[in-house]
Amino acid sequence: MFGRLMVAVASVTALVVAGPVGAAAAGGKTTAVVRRTEYGIPHVLAESYRGAGVGAGYAFAEDNLCLLAYQVLALDGEKSRWFGAGGGNLESDLYHRWIRQTGVVERLLAAPEPAGPSRAAREMARGYADGYNRYLAETGVDALPESVCRGAEWVRPITELDVWRRSLQLAEMGGTEELTGLIAAAQPPGVPAVASRQKIDAFPERERGIGSNAVGLGGDGTTAGTGMLLGNPHFPWQGDRRFHQVQLTIPGQLDVTGATLPGMPMVAIGHNARVAWSHTVSTAMTITLHRLALTPGDPTRYVVDGQTRALRSDPVTVTVRQDDGTLTTVSQPVYSTPEGPVVAIPGLLPWDTTQAFQLRSANAGNLRMMDQWLGMAKARDVRQLRDVQARLLASPWVNTTAADATGTAYYGDLQTVPHVTDELRTRCEITSVDGIPVLDGSRAACGWGSDAGTPVPGLLGAQRLPTLFRRDVVSNMNDSPWLANPAAPLTGYPSIVGDAGTERSPRTRLGLEMISSGIADRGFTLAELQAMLMNNRNLTAEQGLASVLDLCRANPTLTASDGRAVDVTAACATLAGWDTRGDLEARGAVVWRAFVQRLRTSPWTIPFDPADPVHTPRGFDATRPGVSAALADAVQALGALVGTPLKDVQQYEGIGVHGCDGREGCFNVITAGLTPVTGVQHGTSFVLAVEFTRSGPRGRTLLTYGQSANPASPHHTDQTHLYAAKQWVTDRFTEREITSDPHLTVRRLR
Repeated sequence: MFGRLMVAVASVTALVVAGPVGAAAAGGKTTAVVRRTEYGIPHVLAESYRGAGVGAGYAFAEDNLCLLAYQVLALDGEKSRWFGAGGGNLESDLYHRWIRQTGVVERLLAAPEPAGPSRAAREMARGYADGYNRYLAETGVDALPESVCRGAEWVRPITELDVWRRSLQLAEMGGTEELTGLIAAAQPPGVPAVASRQKIDAFPERERGIGSNAVGLGGDGTTAGTGMLLGNPHFPWQGDRRFHQVQLTIPGQLDVTGATLPGMPMVAIGHNARVAWSHTVSTAMTITLHRLALTPGDPTRYVVDGQTRALRSDPVTVTVRQDDGTLTTVSQPVYSTPEGPVVAIPGLLPWDTTQAFQLRSANAGNLRMMDQWLGMAKARDVRQLRDVQARLLASPWVNTTAADATGTAYYGDLQTVPHVTDELRTRCEITSVDGIPVLDGSRAACGWGSDAGTPVPGLLGAQRLPTLFRRDVVSNMNDSPWLANPAAPLTGYPSIVGDAGTERSPRTRLGLEMISSGIADRGFTLAELQAMLMNNRNLTAEQGLASVLDLCRANPTLTASDGRAVDVTAACATLAGWDTRGDLEARGAVVWRAFVQRLRTSPWTIPFDPADPVHTPRGFDATRPGVSAALADAVQALGALVGTPLKDVQQYEGIGVHGCDGREGCFNVITAGLTPVTGVQHGTSFVLAVEFTRSGPRGRTLLTYGQSANPASPHHTDQTHLYAAKQWVTDRFTEREITSDPHLTVRRLR
């Protein structure tokens, strides 16, 4: 089959074979073919897993080499050497050098499956490094297309080990990777830390609104009676968490398309011929804190069940560039127990003469992600997909929504969750910090438990985690699993996974209402599913605008929180002309967002009712305390921006984009600072809408910020313009669809 596909590729008139690559292809064996269709989307065709990795690594390097080169620098613990200690560089370097010194990745690679990677995953990682290095060697550091790393001494070839270190870094995005400042701050009493950021925010992505929407429709929820999926992650538009779109094909073994994160060879969100899936950030806690009881007179020793144990101390040295360009070194030990590092925040998590706090992460040994996504990519239906997840439990901080060609929809929060049952929390939880349980570390019985059949000890087994199969619909908008389908609420899971019977976010309520309406109206078509995302409805505005207009019309001058009188006449007129949508020309959208961001009290007259969770709370009353001050504060902060169209303040690279903040109750989330104007920070990123027809999958995609982070690339903002115009890219999945694209280019790699 591979030979027949190569013949098809050779017949394409738009063939491009450049320089040494063409010579290699002509004189030797072709390892992979990288074909690019419109908007620069790569389709990798290979004979083996290693070849697929080569193509994926090469294509990513063409688009975004600097992104990954910088992350490899971070994983080396060398950011301070090149850019100085500020901006969290020193904390990051101390942590990553410590991780390297512990040899955790090497130990995991030496472990058998499922704790260690499969041969296929290893081959893909090795190939990915080879492909990246091939592009770097062909181009040369001094000729790299992106100025941010062109000619930089810190750009180097990468290794297979770097790919696996990057994989672990991504797994720890909801754990130790976000808490490097707390690890750097952890020193015995009386010993100053060389650097620390006095902050704890275990899930800063969730707090800042980064998350996702996902809707899986079964046959009873669609007009055609088949499966359909909408994936809508809300991720950063800059940095190392930008998605990159790619298709990977090994004839007879693998054929999957979608998006992944920098440094990951496998598709993380996407579809094959029969199954489509997406992920949303889960409410499940993947970390716990443990209060250690210290030995009197020695704060580096702790007691468990009456037995004294010593904290491990690993000296770490970091090279730091000074303001004058000279280099110096900074050394500090990182302290840990066998379960994880010690962390500290004075006054909140203090390391004093009696206690210290240790962090344990369920993802500390998670190199299983690549195998899980590889297994999901091969699934023939959602039940096989669920079985892969149940076996590997490798989803690091996300749940899954999926649909298949049989017309079955699936939701599952099968991921790496600490084995902390409600019974254990009752016995052992001392307190919580930002929702993270703080357990009694002085008793061995308060450590994590274990379930049979898990890939590594210490995790909740799949049987304890929520899953749901439906013929109508499942969805998640970053709330807990409870209302994945309101007609069949999920309950009975441990509280560390999430709550139940509590108020849902405005975004969740809007999403559930739109889904219900779409199904009731003869079911969704693919076009209607796309339109649901782009309608830019704003739930709080729909419910509250009339009451706020009554307030400001009756009171043209309002008192701000600082006691100043604020004229709200112009803002009131702007709101009166607004249709409550977050569209480009919307002027009221700017005022409303600033207002909601400053609203600190509940405006609702009808409180949350667990018997009606989709429609409560409701009844916006602008006469409630705090509402008028919030409007005055917003107008005062906006100043001359009152009356400005959304497109003039919500921009990416000078392009106005639509959408609104999740706190407003918007499904199509775009987060951008208004006071001051900062541009888009994160929000709708890689969007996938796909349905399974009798002739195969039919999909539409959109990568809102384009394939490349390089401003000089033609694919830097080409899809941003599409997004601004509410247009989509046709998903080219089959050979016929790929080879018929008039924009097709082809590059063969040996």
